[in-house]
Amino acid sequence: MIKKHQPRRLASLCLLSVFALTLPTYVSAEGQVNMPSKGKNALFSPAGQDAKNRYTNIADNLPSVSGKVRAKFFLGRIASTFSGRSGAPNLVPNDGALLRENAKNTTSTQPTVTWVGHATMLVQMEHVTFLTDPIWSNKPSPVPFAGPKRFVKPGISLENLPPIDFVLISHNHYDHLDLPTLRDLAKLNAETIFFVPEGNGKLLRKNGIEQVQELNWGDTASYKGTTIHCLPTQHWSKRSLTDTRKALWSSWAVTGPERRFYFAGDTGYFAGFKEIGEKLGPFDLAAVPIGAYEPTAMMKVSHMDPEEAVQAALDLQANTAVAMHFGTFDLSEEPLAEPPLRFKAAAEATGLGVNNSWVLDVGETRQF
Repeated sequence: MIKKHQPRRLASLCLLSVFALTLPTYVSAEGQVNMPSKGKNALFSPAGQDAKNRYTNIADNLPSVSGKVRAKFFLGRIASTFSGRSGAPNLVPNDGALLRENAKNTTSTQPTVTWVGHATMLVQMEHVTFLTDPIWSNKPSPVPFAGPKRFVKPGISLENLPPIDFVLISHNHYDHLDLPTLRDLAKLNAETIFFVPEGNGKLLRKNGIEQVQELNWGDTASYKGTTIHCLPTQHWSKRSLTDTRKALWSSWAVTGPERRFYFAGDTGYFAGFKEIGEKLGPFDLAAVPIGAYEPTAMMKVSHMDPEEAVQAALDLQANTAVAMHFGTFDLSEEPLAEPPLRFKAAAEATGLGVNNSWVLDVGETRQF
């Protein structure tokens, strides 16, 4: 009788461990790429560090999350793993043919964005092609057999991708820094550059990825006529029980003569959006996270709700905002279909309106 229930108990323990590592227990304070630019001329101050050399947010005294809230949340996520959920985004499989053809056109590349799923955006602009927080794995987890399950397959296969010039990583949580995917991308193209916030390079190099550039907030790098900006955000980092905030987190901007793109990564709403908009905006397109906001007591400081995402896009002076970070993985308590509905409703009452607040199907490509 005991043996009959062991698989489910083992799975539950594994899931509990995974969520403990990837969700907040508390939140606190060469070649064609040039070396990162650092120094007094930076538009943004570098991230602060506390007495233990752990990175801090701009508002470094963020509230903690109680054990009661965490325990209730973890149990709910385990239960949903066995029961299932509805309302996931639609999938429009993308064979990548148009994207690969667009990448070949060195004279008139069309600026495009493709939602692969979660925070993974495939962007083409200024004759470069790049990915944000790429994850093709089925479970964002330190172990392959447990973790938050994926509701929607990636919108395009790795094999159908156009050549990737560079990758932007926002932080080291498992649903944003997915080592199996990063290793596959490095194998597909040895020239792909991986831009990571400071303190994350060692992890990639340990896994055989050598083309790594580490940047702090305010640092920039140049690549084929574009400028890559490492920018502040309000979040945290953790991949094990002992490495909380030992690696930095960030948002990113990619700017060029014709287009300006912003990737918020994973973040709570904070005043830094307005500063970024004033110093680097306006942006043609801003990818903003709209999901993983419930329970509020746990998520508020490190994730935005849809209304806050709209306000962030306005602060950034974005002409168009594209929604991301919702409906792909079982990460939070809000209904899967709720974030895009609230995002569109909030945007409709602002300058973004219906036409400039995009909710893409997984795999969908749009020009911007």
